[in-house]
Amino acid sequence: MTAGHIRNPVLPGFHPDPSILRVGAEYFLATSTFEWFPGVPVHRSTDLANWEPAGHILDRPDLLDLRGVADSAGVWAPSLSYHEGQFWLVYTIVRTIGHPYKDLDNYLVTAPSIDGPWSEPVFLNSSGFDPSFFHDEDGRSWLLNIQWDPREGKPSFAGIVLQEYDAGKRALIGQPRTVLTNEELIEGPNVYRHGGWYYLMLAEGGTGWNHGILMARSRELTGPYELDPHGSLLTTRDVPDWPLQKAGHGELVETPEGEWYLAHLASRPVQTPDGPRCVLGRETCLQRVAWTDDGWLRLADGGRRPSLEVPAPTGVEPGPAVAPAVRDDFNSPSLDGSWSTLRSSASADWLTLGERPGHLRLRGRQSPHSRFDQSLVARRLTSVRSEVTTVVDFRPSHFSQLAGLICWYDTSTHYYLRLTHVEGRGRVLGVVLTDNGAYGELPDSELTTGDWPLVYLRAQFDGAELRFSASPDGADWRPVGPALDASKLSDDYGDRLRFTGAFVGVCVQDLGGTRTSADFDWFEIRELGE
Repeated sequence: MTAGHIRNPVLPGFHPDPSILRVGAEYFLATSTFEWFPGVPVHRSTDLANWEPAGHILDRPDLLDLRGVADSAGVWAPSLSYHEGQFWLVYTIVRTIGHPYKDLDNYLVTAPSIDGPWSEPVFLNSSGFDPSFFHDEDGRSWLLNIQWDPREGKPSFAGIVLQEYDAGKRALIGQPRTVLTNEELIEGPNVYRHGGWYYLMLAEGGTGWNHGILMARSRELTGPYELDPHGSLLTTRDVPDWPLQKAGHGELVETPEGEWYLAHLASRPVQTPDGPRCVLGRETCLQRVAWTDDGWLRLADGGRRPSLEVPAPTGVEPGPAVAPAVRDDFNSPSLDGSWSTLRSSASADWLTLGERPGHLRLRGRQSPHSRFDQSLVARRLTSVRSEVTTVVDFRPSHFSQLAGLICWYDTSTHYYLRLTHVEGRGRVLGVVLTDNGAYGELPDSELTTGDWPLVYLRAQFDGAELRFSASPDGADWRPVGPALDASKLSDDYGDRLRFTGAFVGVCVQDLGGTRTSADFDWFEIRELGE
């Protein structure tokens, strides 16, 4: 990264729907987590270029229970704000996705510090997703979200609604009012007050290749709002070869020196014979923006396309560079914040770091197709040129017991290098997969590993290609199975709504309910460079 510049993406890998906030000299970013637990990771920075993890907001079971939610449902589009000495986080929990219905609830939690403690959730409404709060200069607070309409013949995205919130009553008051509708799909509303105008920032066009950001403004908070005659503030819909695609869904932040930056999502596609696919999911980027003389917002360098590198704020000392987590030797009493579990917390009844010191012990539960009780822990993939390695001690005695290394998109699409027991052969290693909902096994990939004291497992990503290998000692590596299509681990594959990104991790299943355990000594993700 050039000195004095911000390199995009600032949060690589699955970090969609960024919400940005400055309090004093510190900046904070919060992002969506969908079906993953804990929910809503926070990163902090003093210079907008270097970001360090600052924990998760929805990190307690009483704050977040996602058991049973659909793939790519769960926590959508959190939004941070700061009002009267309190951090506010508003977010959606989606239970049902698809058409015609969206079963969802919007909640608010507050805390005196970004580090918590966070309050019990306050239920707000269920009318639509992408909520945000606007705190006006008169002290009043207003909730915005989209209105979802499931009726036939009506636009599902039925407009942006606004309603006042009474913090004393911990409830919405008055009636919601629709402040803007548009023929083009609009969502992700955020209001800002600047120069005597109320500005409404919107995501437009859906969160795929047609994505963008659109502005509207009004002299009154309640409207009427006029759309920016310039069209999209930010988009890559017309430049399919641009390195940052799907750019959209943004929020603004002002520096102490009066400079403005836009946090937005974007994706870096891998080219495949079936078209571009974004294995890493939607990532967080920053752009410098500026207000024009006629009162509209524009990218500071002109045009509508996101830049890979933008100027950092002036007059700020660079913060410390934060090295990504590479290797975990499982020597701590708890997992660090780079790990995620599916739909529920890492509780001691299935995960422990203390029973065998220096090892992660997982007790097997349900299958990789379960939306309830999986014993799976994983990290985000942040580069499509990566090598992932772990070592496991596992002695299955029945075909219903499995453990290994998994490359994950969701319950419908994943690749699994797993150990199990085969009658007459003992412990066998092989590849199983689920491809857009269809389960399959690769019998030609099987290796008998009964005499291996430990089993070293490896997954190597090289663009759209994924290869598995294994070793008895960490030195003598043997290929397991053919080259696989890593690009299927993306939003752009299959026939379902998909909003997350690729993860890699370890897991254990015991389909007989006996809770057989596997011990993992260490886990490493190493980026291989260009």
